[in-house]
Amino acid sequence: MTDLPASAPETSAEGLAAPLIAGDRRALARAITLIESTRPADRPAARALLAAAAATGRQALRIGLTGTPGAGKSTFIEAFGRLLTAQGHRVAVLAVDPSSVRSGGSILGDKTRMELLSRDPLAFIRPSPSQAQMGGVARRTREAVALCEAAGFDVVLIETVGVGQSETMVSEMCDLFLLLLAPAGGDELQGVKRGIMEVADLILVNKADGDTAAAAQRTLGDYAGALRLLRARPEDPAGFPRALAVSALTGAGIGDVRAAIAELAGWRQAEGHLAARRAAQRRRAFEAEVRARLMDLIAGDAQARADHERLGQEVAEGRRAPDEAAAEMIARLRLPLSPSGGGA
Repeated sequence: MTDLPASAPETSAEGLAAPLIAGDRRALARAITLIESTRPADRPAARALLAAAAATGRQALRIGLTGTPGAGKSTFIEAFGRLLTAQGHRVAVLAVDPSSVRSGGSILGDKTRMELLSRDPLAFIRPSPSQAQMGGVARRTREAVALCEAAGFDVVLIETVGVGQSETMVSEMCDLFLLLLAPAGGDELQGVKRGIMEVADLILVNKADGDTAAAAQRTLGDYAGALRLLRARPEDPAGFPRALAVSALTGAGIGDVRAAIAELAGWRQAEGHLAARRAAQRRRAFEAEVRARLMDLIAGDAQARADHERLGQEVAEGRRAPDEAAAEMIARLRLPLSPSGGGA
């Protein structure tokens, strides 16, 4: 069964690095707890651990998954994950749950919904609260992926909190992006934003079994037609993006998903698109971290917080233009760039 993280973050990068790289799942759980810590004092150890992880040079196939509520994401991940482990792959699942507004913790607990996969010795499941982070991922999800790779997992699945326009952020940290849908009526296409359609590599219509089999095939036809109207992407071979019908309950179509993923990932790697994609993702991650760190600096200084609140209120009341207020906020910042970093 997947090991639970320690109640408090381990602060010794040296003590975690060796067992982590050896594939110890308890060490991996504690390492993720460390990098998710919001204590500024833990950031140096987290950075040292991430540097040790990067030095291994290990990489995994990173697969992002999102879907409409009730589409059966956890059931699909369990079926797909068990297929992969049966083939000898080591699979890590990073399930980003909505956060409790009271405690900040994860409120769905995806691990409890993947009981069979969680007992698989070749699998690791880690639910993490989104903590109000936009885009369906937690702020440190990208770093958690790097730790899973260093621990020897060769497939990392990132399940987001839901589907929406902002969910496209998960595509910025994965190699392939899957959109899982449930069978629905003719209005289903109107309920899924165009942006999520444009970044999806595979659209999977789940529950293609029993009483919903016919509806699933109709929905599949709708989406296959919609995909043909989208502009072809240079990083895609012929036939992609692709829509497939699956049943996570019976396992029907799961093998087809595995074959499609292997085909697309292999083509992108051979054509150099995968390396270029990851390079662009690293650059955008740097820029996002700079923006987040600036907000951390503001939050960590009483005067800066007061200025930020005052200027924000003036903008809200229409007394200041957003760009003018932002320029003044930046001009007022006189905060040192702490070597330990700030915030989460």
